[in-house]
Amino acid sequence: MFCDQDTRYAKYIWLSQWGSKYLGDQNYSAIEILRYYYGNDMYINEAEEISGIPASWPRENLTIGSSGAKVRQMQEQLNRIAQVYTSIPRISADGSFGPATREAVMRFQSVFGLPQTGVVDYATWYKISEIFVGVTRIAELY
Repeated sequence: MFCDQDTRYAKYIWLSQWGSKYLGDQNYSAIEILRYYYGNDMYINEAEEISGIPASWPRENLTIGSSGAKVRQMQEQLNRIAQVYTSIPRISADGSFGPATREAVMRFQSVFGLPQTGVVDYATWYKISEIFVGVTRIAELY
């Protein structure tokens, strides 16, 4: 609710999809739209980085010959998982997807009921992320 300064009466305006679109079409920013509906006490907080949230799938399968930061991240996560699931071999986290990484991925896939392709596809990436979060949170309890 806000008070219309011209008429001095309270009126209720609720955020709506089409009203927001109309304001956006009028070049209102996101914060201006929120303040239009809910008053000037609204703020948008931003953060450079949110810790504890696994990175998104790189939008391409990681396989033999892949390299870069996403490969290194996946290798580091697999190594951390291997501390708990000892049948998964530890590998060099060098950012280069070679035969040893493929073997560790296949073993991970076997342990967690995924098709044993040795390729880090969407399902494997998120299963690695899920298990990594689980094992690192368990470690925080000790």
